[in-house]
Amino acid sequence: MKDKKKEKVKEEQLTDELKMVSNPDDSEGNHSNHNAQDNNLEEEIEQEIDKDHLNRLNDAFNKISELEDKLIRKDADMVNYRKRKEEEVNKMLKYCNEDMIKEILPVLDNFERVVLADDSTLSEVEKNYLTGFKMIYTHLVNVMEKFEVKPIDGINKPFDPIYHNAIMSEKKEGIEPGMVLEVLQKGYLLKDKVIRTAMVRVSE
Repeated sequence: MKDKKKEKVKEEQLTDELKMVSNPDDSEGNHSNHNAQDNNLEEEIEQEIDKDHLNRLNDAFNKISELEDKLIRKDADMVNYRKRKEEEVNKMLKYCNEDMIKEILPVLDNFERVVLADDSTLSEVEKNYLTGFKMIYTHLVNVMEKFEVKPIDGINKPFDPIYHNAIMSEKKEGIEPGMVLEVLQKGYLLKDKVIRTAMVRVSE
């Protein structure tokens, strides 16, 4: 009986050894599985960190783009403001003498009436005065031309409400309607601006 028990124990020991020999990697396989799980976990953590980093970078880039757009708009607004101010200043300087010239025009009108008057009945003294008036008138006209003040040409031209103010009309044979027949009071331009329209008589 004892011999049979010993043989049975030996058989079991051999069986266990055979199992160990036939499956030598079981313990190593378990260890490998643990290593693979750890590696997967590390990769997932790294991916999460990368995603968070990318999100932060995208937010930063978006903020930078937004600030750049605001800066560009502000620069554009400033440029437009400067242009408007320059235009206003240039316009003001261009026509800065307008009010003074408007005050001088009636004086010029009076000199012109005297100069164009008939001098055939004047005495020598009166003619000398008239000569002085003509010199003053010529000088005044030259000053006006220096400041780019020019009379509006109107006679035998089509009526233009921008330049003319029709205060009389007349039917005249051989002349089509709407033509300027006579300038009763000169109009004037300051550079390219009408500062006084011409009073005219037009054809019907």
